[in-house]
Amino acid sequence: MLKHHATNLKPLSGNAESLKKLDDLDRKLLRLLQENGRMTSAELARRVNLSPPGLQKRLKKLEESGTIDRYVTLVNRAVLGLDLLCFVQVTLAYHQPECASQFCDRVQELPEILECHHLTGEFDYLLKIVVRDRQNLENLLSQTIAKIPGVDRIRPNIVLKEVKASTSLPLD
Repeated sequence: MLKHHATNLKPLSGNAESLKKLDDLDRKLLRLLQENGRMTSAELARRVNLSPPGLQKRLKKLEESGTIDRYVTLVNRAVLGLDLLCFVQVTLAYHQPECASQFCDRVQELPEILECHHLTGEFDYLLKIVVRDRQNLENLLSQTIAKIPGVDRIRPNIVLKEVKASTSLPLD
């Protein structure tokens, strides 16, 4: 139902099982890449004690298996003036597949929405949103999200302080 734009979450063959299939060298390689995706192949090969062709073979295997999903650059949002980070809980009035699909399709089009998660519990979706200021947030919520057909309730939560923000997965 939700198209994974930012990530293609495709387990290899069961999450715990997939992690067990990684050997120590794969784990070290992935840790280094998560810390610094711009590390040169030569430096990466040296740090994991592989030849450059051996490193490329390992990387290709990890890419083809889906373990390495993609390579990205993380941009500092504050430097760009995107100072307001918030999480927005959304409840749909109707839970038919077409309503949820329409909501998910619309969310994909909105660059301010960094993440969208379908949840169990009181709310249907949790959105991670970044905007310049409160006025931009109000406009996004009232003029865009609230007008998506089927949206019943919106509850924004403004982040006062990011205590931890990481993109590195635990590999142990």
